[in-house]
Amino acid sequence: MKKLLIVVDYQNDFVNGSLGFPLAQKLEDGIAAKIEEYKNDEIIYTLDTHYENYADTQEGKNLPVSHCIKGTNGHKLYGKIQKLLEGRRYFEKNTFPSLELGKYLEGKDYDIIELCGLVSNICVISNAVIAKAACPEAQIIVDSALTASADSELNQKAIDVMKGLQITVK
Repeated sequence: MKKLLIVVDYQNDFVNGSLGFPLAQKLEDGIAAKIEEYKNDEIIYTLDTHYENYADTQEGKNLPVSHCIKGTNGHKLYGKIQKLLEGRRYFEKNTFPSLELGKYLEGKDYDIIELCGLVSNICVISNAVIAKAACPEAQIIVDSALTASADSELNQKAIDVMKGLQITVK
């Protein structure tokens, strides 16, 4: 069985930085365990990546909180996840989903693609949809215990929408 784990944006700014929230820190051990579970499979990750001109971008105008600026501590992976993912393939993305990730996945014969990380109602859901589009026959899984949002209502709505998109939410 060909399996892939995608860790989405588990970065300092989303955990304890400018957009951090307490529940995000509580995911660290679970994500670390999930990485261990997939150690003999492929593991990749995404990094939300912005630059000094963030305030001038479409996202910056709609979310005027500077975050994940390349070269800052906020851009780095959080805690022990940084060491666990060292040397793995990653995709820097300047918007919610990664088109580059989709191109990488396209045509690959994964049986299972599992996603975890942050934030459930923005980057996790959008990259799960990208994975579904790129690998329509793969089972796309999001572990609801390993994703979160600062807004619990939006988190639940994202989970419901993912279920509607035939993404397995466990």
